[in-house]
Amino acid sequence: MTTQPARPERAGPRTAPVVDVPPFTPSLVKAVFRDVTSMHVSRSAAWAAASVTRTVLTEIIGGARRAAAEQARKKLVPGDLLSAIDRNVELEVGSTWYDHSPTFRGLTGVLYDAEGVVVPSRGRGRPRRPSAVVGAHRFEAGVRKLLRSQGVTAVPAMVRDLDGIASVFLTDLARDAAMVVREGGVQRSGTVTLVTPGEPAPPPFPKDAYGARSVRRGDGRTIGRDDVLAATTVQLPGGDLRRRALTEARAVTEN
Repeated sequence: MTTQPARPERAGPRTAPVVDVPPFTPSLVKAVFRDVTSMHVSRSAAWAAASVTRTVLTEIIGGARRAAAEQARKKLVPGDLLSAIDRNVELEVGSTWYDHSPTFRGLTGVLYDAEGVVVPSRGRGRPRRPSAVVGAHRFEAGVRKLLRSQGVTAVPAMVRDLDGIASVFLTDLARDAAMVVREGGVQRSGTVTLVTPGEPAPPPFPKDAYGARSVRRGDGRTIGRDDVLAATTVQLPGGDLRRRALTEARAVTEN
Protein backbone atom coordinates (compact mmCIF):
# COMPACT_ATOMS: atom_id res chain seq x y z
CA MET A 1 0.00 0.00 0.00
CA THR A 2 1.55 3.22 -1.11
CA THR A 3 1.38 6.24 1.09
CA GLN A 4 0.03 9.42 -0.34
CA PRO A 5 2.40 12.37 -0.16
CA ALA A 6 1.31 14.94 2.36
CA ARG A 7 -0.40 17.88 0.78
CA PRO A 8 1.39 21.12 1.38
CA GLU A 9 -0.63 23.46 3.57
CA ARG A 10 -2.06 26.42 1.79
CA ALA A 11 -0.61 29.65 2.94
CA GLY A 12 -3.23 32.28 3.26
CA PRO A 13 -2.67 35.78 2.04
CA ARG A 14 -0.29 37.74 4.20
CA THR A 15 -2.10 40.34 6.21
CA ALA A 16 -0.93 43.30 8.18
CA PRO A 17 -0.59 42.82 11.94
CA VAL A 18 -3.89 43.07 13.79
CA VAL A 19 -4.30 46.44 15.42
CA ASP A 20 -5.46 46.46 19.02
CA VAL A 21 -9.14 47.33 18.79
CA PRO A 22 -10.43 49.86 21.33
CA PRO A 23 -13.04 48.40 23.73
CA PHE A 24 -15.45 51.26 23.04
CA THR A 25 -17.31 50.45 19.83
CA PRO A 26 -18.00 52.93 17.02
CA SER A 27 -21.75 52.52 17.65
CA LEU A 28 -21.29 53.66 21.26
CA VAL A 29 -19.13 56.57 20.17
CA LYS A 30 -21.67 57.69 17.59
CA ALA A 31 -24.46 57.46 20.19
CA VAL A 32 -22.51 59.84 22.42
CA PHE A 33 -21.89 62.22 19.51
CA ARG A 34 -25.62 62.19 18.68
CA ASP A 35 -26.33 63.44 22.21
CA VAL A 36 -24.44 66.66 21.53
CA THR A 37 -24.57 67.26 17.77
CA SER A 38 -26.67 66.44 14.72
CA MET A 39 -23.59 66.32 12.47
CA HIS A 40 -22.68 63.11 10.70
CA VAL A 41 -19.76 61.24 12.27
CA SER A 42 -17.46 59.36 9.91
CA ARG A 43 -16.35 55.86 10.79
CA SER A 44 -12.72 56.92 11.06
CA ALA A 45 -13.75 59.71 13.44
CA ALA A 46 -15.60 57.20 15.61
CA TRP A 47 -12.56 54.91 15.73
CA ALA A 48 -10.29 57.84 16.56
CA ALA A 49 -12.54 58.99 19.41
CA ALA A 50 -12.76 55.43 20.74
CA SER A 51 -8.97 55.12 20.63
CA VAL A 52 -8.35 58.43 22.40
CA THR A 53 -10.82 57.50 25.15
CA ARG A 54 -9.17 54.10 25.50
CA THR A 55 -5.73 55.71 25.84
CA VAL A 56 -6.92 58.09 28.55
CA LEU A 57 -8.68 55.35 30.55
CA THR A 58 -5.70 53.01 30.19
CA GLU A 59 -3.39 55.64 31.66
CA ILE A 60 -5.78 56.30 34.54
CA ILE A 61 -6.13 52.59 35.31
CA GLY A 62 -2.37 52.15 35.05
CA GLY A 63 -1.79 54.91 37.58
CA ALA A 64 -4.40 53.46 39.93
CA ARG A 65 -2.91 49.97 39.51
CA ARG A 66 0.51 51.23 40.57
CA ALA A 67 -1.01 52.90 43.62
CA ALA A 68 -2.78 49.68 44.57
CA ALA A 69 0.38 47.62 44.01
CA GLU A 70 2.15 49.65 46.68
CA GLN A 71 -0.37 48.18 49.12
CA ALA A 72 -0.13 44.69 47.61
CA ARG A 73 -3.66 44.88 46.17
CA LYS A 74 -4.98 43.90 42.74
CA LYS A 75 -8.48 45.24 43.32
CA LEU A 76 -8.70 48.97 42.72
CA VAL A 77 -10.59 51.28 45.08
CA PRO A 78 -11.55 54.96 44.60
CA GLY A 79 -8.55 56.02 46.68
CA ASP A 80 -6.28 54.58 44.00
CA LEU A 81 -7.96 56.83 41.45
CA LEU A 82 -7.28 59.89 43.59
CA SER A 83 -3.65 58.81 44.00
CA ALA A 84 -3.23 58.37 40.23
CA ILE A 85 -4.58 61.85 39.50
CA ASP A 86 -2.58 63.39 42.34
CA ARG A 87 0.65 61.92 40.93
CA ASN A 88 -0.07 62.85 37.31
CA VAL A 89 -2.13 65.97 36.67
CA GLU A 90 -2.48 64.96 33.00
CA LEU A 91 -5.03 62.35 34.15
CA GLU A 92 -7.40 64.98 35.51
CA VAL A 93 -9.94 64.70 32.71
CA GLY A 94 -13.73 64.43 32.60
CA SER A 95 -13.91 66.85 35.51
CA THR A 96 -17.68 67.37 35.13
CA TRP A 97 -18.03 63.91 36.65
CA TYR A 98 -16.42 65.06 39.89
CA ASP A 99 -19.60 66.87 40.98
CA HIS A 100 -21.54 63.59 40.78
CA SER A 101 -19.11 61.21 42.46
CA PRO A 102 -18.61 60.71 46.21
CA THR A 103 -14.96 59.97 45.45
CA PHE A 104 -14.31 63.61 44.51
CA ARG A 105 -16.78 65.31 46.83
CA GLY A 106 -14.10 66.36 49.29
CA LEU A 107 -11.96 67.81 46.48
CA THR A 108 -14.62 69.92 44.79
CA GLY A 109 -15.64 71.67 48.01
CA VAL A 110 -18.88 71.87 49.95
CA LEU A 111 -21.27 74.79 49.46
CA TYR A 112 -23.44 76.24 52.23
CA ASP A 113 -26.47 78.51 51.92
CA ALA A 114 -27.17 81.59 54.04
CA GLU A 115 -28.56 79.39 56.84
CA GLY A 116 -25.46 77.20 56.93
CA VAL A 117 -27.15 74.23 55.28
CA VAL A 118 -25.13 72.14 52.82
CA VAL A 119 -26.20 72.79 49.23
CA PRO A 120 -26.54 69.51 47.24
CA SER A 121 -24.14 69.11 44.32
CA ARG A 122 -25.55 70.49 41.09
CA GLY A 123 -26.79 68.24 38.34
CA ARG A 124 -27.90 65.32 40.51
CA GLY A 125 -31.44 65.43 39.18
CA ARG A 126 -32.22 63.50 35.99
CA PRO A 127 -32.11 65.89 33.02
CA ARG A 128 -34.72 65.82 30.30
CA ARG A 129 -32.16 64.87 27.69
CA PRO A 130 -29.56 62.11 28.03
CA SER A 131 -26.31 63.40 29.50
CA ALA A 132 -22.82 62.06 30.02
CA VAL A 133 -23.67 61.34 33.65
CA VAL A 134 -26.91 59.50 32.96
CA GLY A 135 -25.30 57.50 30.14
CA ALA A 136 -22.15 56.54 32.04
CA HIS A 137 -23.30 52.93 32.48
CA ARG A 138 -22.83 52.39 28.74
CA PHE A 139 -19.07 52.34 29.27
CA GLU A 140 -19.00 49.59 31.89
CA ALA A 141 -18.24 46.71 29.50
CA GLY A 142 -15.32 48.59 27.92
CA VAL A 143 -13.96 49.66 31.30
CA ARG A 144 -14.02 46.08 32.58
CA LYS A 145 -12.13 44.95 29.47
CA LEU A 146 -9.45 47.54 30.17
CA LEU A 147 -9.23 46.43 33.79
CA ARG A 148 -8.77 42.81 32.72
CA SER A 149 -6.10 43.81 30.20
CA GLN A 150 -4.05 45.25 33.06
CA GLY A 151 -4.62 42.25 35.32
CA VAL A 152 -6.74 44.03 37.91
CA THR A 153 -10.33 44.26 39.08
CA ALA A 154 -12.12 47.14 40.76
CA VAL A 155 -14.79 47.64 43.38
CA PRO A 156 -18.18 48.82 42.02
CA ALA A 157 -17.58 52.42 43.12
CA MET A 158 -14.30 52.52 41.21
CA VAL A 159 -15.92 51.04 38.08
CA ARG A 160 -18.64 53.68 38.34
CA ASP A 161 -16.05 56.46 38.52
CA LEU A 162 -14.18 55.11 35.50
CA ASP A 163 -17.48 54.82 33.58
CA GLY A 164 -18.33 58.41 34.44
CA ILE A 165 -14.93 59.81 33.53
CA ALA A 166 -15.00 57.97 30.19
CA SER A 167 -18.51 59.17 29.40
CA VAL A 168 -17.84 62.81 30.32
CA PHE A 169 -14.49 62.86 28.50
CA LEU A 170 -15.96 61.45 25.28
CA THR A 171 -18.92 63.84 25.50
CA ASP A 172 -16.56 66.80 25.86
CA LEU A 173 -14.48 65.44 22.98
CA ALA A 174 -17.60 65.27 20.81
CA ARG A 175 -18.50 68.88 21.64
CA ASP A 176 -15.02 70.10 20.77
CA ALA A 177 -14.96 68.10 17.53
CA ALA A 178 -18.27 69.73 16.54
CA MET A 179 -16.77 73.11 17.44
CA VAL A 180 -13.78 72.41 15.18
CA VAL A 181 -16.16 71.75 12.28
CA ARG A 182 -18.28 74.85 12.97
CA GLU A 183 -15.32 77.20 13.42
CA GLY A 184 -13.22 75.71 10.62
CA GLY A 185 -10.37 74.54 12.86
CA VAL A 186 -8.91 74.95 16.31
CA GLN A 187 -8.99 78.63 17.16
CA ARG A 188 -6.73 78.25 20.18
CA SER A 189 -2.97 78.46 19.76
CA GLY A 190 -0.12 77.35 21.99
CA THR A 191 0.28 74.38 24.32
CA VAL A 192 0.47 73.70 28.02
CA THR A 193 3.62 71.91 29.16
CA LEU A 194 3.55 70.18 32.52
CA VAL A 195 6.94 70.20 34.24
CA THR A 196 7.84 68.64 37.59
CA PRO A 197 10.11 70.87 39.69
CA GLY A 198 13.70 69.69 39.55
CA GLU A 199 13.23 67.70 36.33
CA PRO A 200 14.23 68.76 32.79
CA ALA A 201 11.50 70.14 30.54
CA PRO A 202 10.18 67.77 27.85
CA PRO A 203 10.98 68.45 24.18
CA PRO A 204 8.72 70.97 22.40
CA PHE A 205 5.49 69.65 20.93
CA PRO A 206 5.85 69.05 17.15
CA LYS A 207 4.03 71.60 15.02
CA ASP A 208 2.65 68.97 12.68
CA ALA A 209 0.75 67.29 15.54
CA TYR A 210 -1.78 70.06 16.11
CA GLY A 211 0.52 71.86 18.49
CA ALA A 212 -0.49 75.20 17.03
CA ARG A 213 -3.60 76.72 15.55
CA SER A 214 -5.04 74.46 12.85
CA VAL A 215 -7.14 75.14 9.76
CA ARG A 216 -9.82 72.61 8.88
CA ARG A 217 -10.53 71.21 5.43
CA GLY A 218 -13.77 69.49 4.49
CA ASP A 219 -17.49 70.08 4.52
CA GLY A 220 -19.34 71.60 7.45
CA ARG A 221 -21.71 68.69 8.01
CA THR A 222 -19.38 65.79 8.81
CA ILE A 223 -17.04 65.24 11.74
CA GLY A 224 -13.93 63.51 10.42
CA ARG A 225 -10.89 61.88 11.98
CA ASP A 226 -8.80 65.03 11.88
CA ASP A 227 -11.57 66.94 13.67
CA VAL A 228 -11.40 64.43 16.53
CA LEU A 229 -7.60 64.67 16.62
CA ALA A 230 -7.84 68.46 16.78
CA ALA A 231 -10.43 68.19 19.57
CA THR A 232 -8.04 65.91 21.44
CA THR A 233 -5.49 68.73 21.61
CA VAL A 234 -8.14 70.90 23.25
CA GLN A 235 -9.13 68.26 25.79
CA LEU A 236 -5.64 67.07 26.73
CA PRO A 237 -2.79 69.37 27.83
CA GLY A 238 0.52 69.20 26.00
CA GLY A 239 2.39 66.19 27.34
CA ASP A 240 3.01 62.47 26.99
CA LEU A 241 -0.67 61.57 27.32
CA ARG A 242 -1.67 63.77 24.39
CA ARG A 243 1.20 62.52 22.22
CA ARG A 244 0.28 58.92 22.96
CA ALA A 245 -3.42 59.51 22.34
CA LEU A 246 -2.78 61.13 18.95
CA THR A 247 -0.28 58.48 17.88
CA GLU A 248 -2.52 55.56 18.81
CA ALA A 249 -5.61 57.15 17.22
CA ARG A 250 -3.73 57.61 13.94
CA ALA A 251 -2.50 54.01 14.04
CA VAL A 252 -6.01 52.67 14.59
CA THR A 253 -7.56 54.68 11.77
CA GLU A 254 -4.74 54.10 9.29
CA ASN A 255 -5.00 50.32 9.70
